Amino acid sequence: MSQSGVSISPDCVSKFNELKLNKKIKYILYKLTDDYKEIVVEEASEDGDWEHFREKLINSKSKNKMGKEGKGPRYAVYDFSYELASGEGTRSKITFIAWSPDDAGIQPKMVYASSKDALKRALNGIATEFQANDEDDIEYQSVLNKVSKGLA
Repeated sequence: MSQSGVSISPDCVSKFNELKLNKKIKYILYKLTDDYKEIVVEEASEDGDWEHFREKLINSKSKNKMGKEGKGPRYAVYDFSYELASGEGTRSKITFIAWSPDDAGIQPKMVYASSKDALKRALNGIATEFQANDEDDIEYQSVLNKVSKGLA
């Protein structure tokens, strides 16, 4: 359980293990339920298209306690593959992304921020992680530089 009292659905861990071990799933989007009690899998996809994944993050929605819908934070795990610039082959890193757009509501951002570590601890095998707050943070080239540490 997280600092915020949010629990993690067992499906979150089993989907992550599928991504990690079977290598079929390319990404998983996690969200908090509307009552902010549990982290659940919103979507798991075999589609490795970065722009499609990026659009899903940008268009994600959350409700506040009053039921008003607005831009919403998400957690995401992406199996990021890239070529090394040195020609030494392809690398793959399971990347955890905490997406919290600047213009999302304060309450969703606070609950997501205080629940992040509990989810990360439950997902064993994350190679790299970063926080993203605007669309530039999740541009392919920007993420490639972070994940590859400039080696791609």
